Amino acid sequence: MARTVKCLVWDLDDTVWDGVVLEQDGGRPKPEVLRVLDILDQRGILHAVASRGDHAAATEHLLRHGVADMFSELRVNWGAKSASVRQIAEALNIGLDTIAFIDNDPVERAEVAAALPEVRVYPVERLAELPDLPEFTPPTLTEEARQRRALYRADRVRQRSEEAFEGSPADFLASLNLEMTVRRAAEADLARAHELTVRTHQLNTTGQTFDIDELRELTRSPRHEVLVAALRDRFGSYGTIGLAVSETRGTDSVLRLLLMSCRVMSRGVGTALISHIVDRARNRGFRAVAEFVPTEVNRVMLVTLRFAGFAVVDAESTPMVLAVPDQSGARPDTGHVVVVDVDESR
Repeated sequence: MARTVKCLVWDLDDTVWDGVVLEQDGGRPKPEVLRVLDILDQRGILHAVASRGDHAAATEHLLRHGVADMFSELRVNWGAKSASVRQIAEALNIGLDTIAFIDNDPVERAEVAAALPEVRVYPVERLAELPDLPEFTPPTLTEEARQRRALYRADRVRQRSEEAFEGSPADFLASLNLEMTVRRAAEADLARAHELTVRTHQLNTTGQTFDIDELRELTRSPRHEVLVAALRDRFGSYGTIGLAVSETRGTDSVLRLLLMSCRVMSRGVGTALISHIVDRARNRGFRAVAEFVPTEVNRVMLVTLRFAGFAVVDAESTPMVLAVPDQSGARPDTGHVVVVDVDESR
């Protein structure tokens, strides 16, 4: 099944509005465009622009008509639109296979489709039907989805702050005052937990997906533990960004699934969460074990597990099995993240 679209990339002239801004006949955004922008935004699908033209003129036109804030990334230039789409994916830290592109020009659509075959491409004639397509219909609607555009906007503020910071990357991370709260998942967390399993691919150990009913059963099972992690810093909240599903097997606590939102990849919080999960297992007298299924995009998660102290026990099995062999071994430095165990603090 095709992955849900995370970002719809728009052409501007003769797509978002009729006419061409630089020819002084660019009009107001079309009513159907405003409708699709709003519906998809409410579903947590981001919007971006990859268009030909003058960046300043396009930005001014978007501002004048009150829609500039709807777009999380803006690439307006005279280069290939495929290059702009690729830059958008990199800026948002999402896979090309979660991007869609809409344009009135068949030549431009063909260029993007040829250069980026993973990207789904749509003619402007299909605009009105996009909200009805399955790829634009996430299986769940969460509060994080409704706030996704604001969360990405806060991330841009963080990025600008980091660019202006005079010091090392480690010093900048320390200045963020990162705090992660970890707790057992409750009923109110299940929709977001399910959303994470279907949206998160790079920072994902096994790629398993659980629907809400399956997650509910796991939270009630004495052999399982479902944890959710939320993150905040001095700029505000990142929302719920992590999920861990563990299963007790004999003397092992087996991490069947660990994932984190790609928005926090540069914050070094994955190791902090893994270390906390290892401590939870050890405190209950279990050996910490993890399963891992390699994909084309999740190698960074294997590196994170290894850095956190996991060693490969069985590389030939599917899934691969790793474990923390030495309880007295050196621990990775995660001092820039304060981890608060909500369950223990109650």
